[in-house]
Amino acid sequence: MRSQVRWKLCWENELQLGDHVELTEFFRKTYGPTGVFNAQPFEGSRSWAGARPELRAIAYDSNGVAAHMGCLRRFIKVDGVDLLVAELGLYGVRPDLEGLGIAHSIRFMIPTLQELGVPFAFGTVRHALQKHIERFGRHSQLTVLSGIRVRSTLPDARLDKPPTRIEDALVIVLTLARSMSDWPTGNFIDRNGPEL
Repeated sequence: MRSQVRWKLCWENELQLGDHVELTEFFRKTYGPTGVFNAQPFEGSRSWAGARPELRAIAYDSNGVAAHMGCLRRFIKVDGVDLLVAELGLYGVRPDLEGLGIAHSIRFMIPTLQELGVPFAFGTVRHALQKHIERFGRHSQLTVLSGIRVRSTLPDARLDKPPTRIEDALVIVLTLARSMSDWPTGNFIDRNGPEL
């Protein structure tokens, strides 16, 4: 049985303080079970972990926030080749709704991504989510790439850590205005900013 949700697209400057507080609680409850460290960035009214999204897709049901996906347009470098993308991140589904197909309804965001005029949507996920993402992408123009290292800056400059980190994550590419054959070949991506 699918939960009845309604999706809402919000530009970041449209969110009110109460929206950020509600999202912060959602992220703490959603990311907390994957590790205490994953929930740490979401304190007070901070409803983002690294880079702040410019556009959010938020699903609501009778219990509040049910799911979330953030979007940020940026240039990345794939083995030195500049590429405009819509980075997707801050993805989550409330734990009590996992497995009910809520994630598939995020497809309503694709027309908006196409309107942004970017050739690709891009994101990274943990290897543990590979089967979930591949199931999700079966009926879309989504490609999962592995063996690619991604360099990102830390959200805050700190004296006790280097300013960048390199991860071996799964790279997700959603074709929007160009085909996958137009994605540059390479095994190193510079995000040129913090992860969304």
